[in-house]
Amino acid sequence: MNTSSEPGNTTPPRRSVFSRMTLVAFVAGAALAGGIAAVAASGMGGFHHGMMGDPHSAADVSTHVDHVLKHLYVEIDATDAQKAQITPLVQQAVNDLLPMHTQLQAAHTQAIEALTQDTVDRTALEAARVAHLQLADQASKRLTQLLADVDEVLTPAQRAALAAHLKQMHVKT
Repeated sequence: MNTSSEPGNTTPPRRSVFSRMTLVAFVAGAALAGGIAAVAASGMGGFHHGMMGDPHSAADVSTHVDHVLKHLYVEIDATDAQKAQITPLVQQAVNDLLPMHTQLQAAHTQAIEALTQDTVDRTALEAARVAHLQLADQASKRLTQLLADVDEVLTPAQRAALAAHLKQMHVKT
């Protein structure tokens, strides 16, 4: 197989490593953007409502989370007691996930720098890949914990309503 480092090869380098890193960065970035904890708990697709772009302050994220939770509570017909249990669970998850966003940005910058050098810095590229994967794994674990915690608060009927809403959201996107 020809690669860009072989003599006489004029084809552009394969982008599979970059594509995988971009995919991982996207997934991890989405998971770490702050509001994802609320989005995961609610299925409201909050990133389609403006949280996917530039970094946001903790106050912006908190406002967004509150907005998403209000919609979630209506969607699943949550009681006041459930709201009192779910809100702090989501807020804590957001607080746990926000610092990971900065780490993700640093790993992303490292990957871009490695990819834009005159020669491929495989060590830096691998370090960025590992950092992305570690952050994605940490975020995934935290989100899974949040989802399990929220599920324990909901009734089976509410979980079914949430699942139906999530399914509807996937069909629309």
